Amino acid sequence: MASSHTVLMRLVASAYSIAQKAGSIVRCVIAEGDLGIVQKTSATDLQTKADRLVQMSICSSLARKFPKLTIIGEEDLPPGEVDQELIEDGQWEEILKQPCPSQYRAIKEEDLVVWVDPLDGTKEYTEGLLDNVTVLIGIAYEGKAIAGIINQPYYNYQSNEKEKLREQRNEVKAGPDAVLGRTIWGVLGLGAFGFQLKEVPAGKHIITTTRSHNNKLVTDCIAAMNPDNVLRVGGAGNKVIQLIEGKASAYVFASPGCKKWDTCAPEVILHAVGGKLTDIHGNALQYDKEVKHMNSAGVLATLRNYEYYASRVPESVKNALTP
Repeated sequence: MASSHTVLMRLVASAYSIAQKAGSIVRCVIAEGDLGIVQKTSATDLQTKADRLVQMSICSSLARKFPKLTIIGEEDLPPGEVDQELIEDGQWEEILKQPCPSQYRAIKEEDLVVWVDPLDGTKEYTEGLLDNVTVLIGIAYEGKAIAGIINQPYYNYQSNEKEKLREQRNEVKAGPDAVLGRTIWGVLGLGAFGFQLKEVPAGKHIITTTRSHNNKLVTDCIAAMNPDNVLRVGGAGNKVIQLIEGKASAYVFASPGCKKWDTCAPEVILHAVGGKLTDIHGNALQYDKEVKHMNSAGVLATLRNYEYYASRVPESVKNALTP
């Protein structure tokens, strides 16, 4: 019975199923061929049909099941009827088998704030860089990110494409493709699940940073860290996944531009496995419902060796970025 589970674990179990539904919507929009692109504030700030449909799906599905939640989504959409096909009312039973951390057992629905990015990496989505794309559902309590769900609609996309090419060339017999898409989830005090934790080789300094929002502050900050390599990719969710899968050792974005819905869910996954995500000054990010949406002092995140990177942020960069 639902009443035997805590509010938090029921919410996470529901959000997992809702995120999986969101991933299928993202893939459907691409398959149908009409992305319905709208430019918001600039040529790099885009919205697609997938952003709109996924936000409607996530927010409406959560609100029906948890009417007292505060839900904050990236897209500013007009109120209206939501197609029943967009509603997901399932929950992932495996999550309900996990114990709720003791500090969260008494949480009530109305105590929680959910931050939703329906499509993180929209610009990359429109350009066909599909493995950069994530769906983010972050859950906060008393201003702190405590649970998060990340869906990667196109996880295994590249291996699927390679498999198809080999089949077309008759190099292999047709077999079942690798499953497209995956969902990662985590709760502070419990752990993070759905991926294989891996670290960058010791002594290697690989920085992941913005692909489409570069500027002098970002460049100066990265140069001061003397990296062996710099990866420029889309999406905050994607960058944090690079950290936990050993592809990058630090996520550095010394600029405003990133929002709370970009960082809430990824921060939880990273913190749940011993990593750290802060602003460029080292301050924890706040996620209460009254907080400003912009992370105006940028983002600095690592799985390990946070101090190595934090100590190398130039004073000129810190002075330019006000929390």
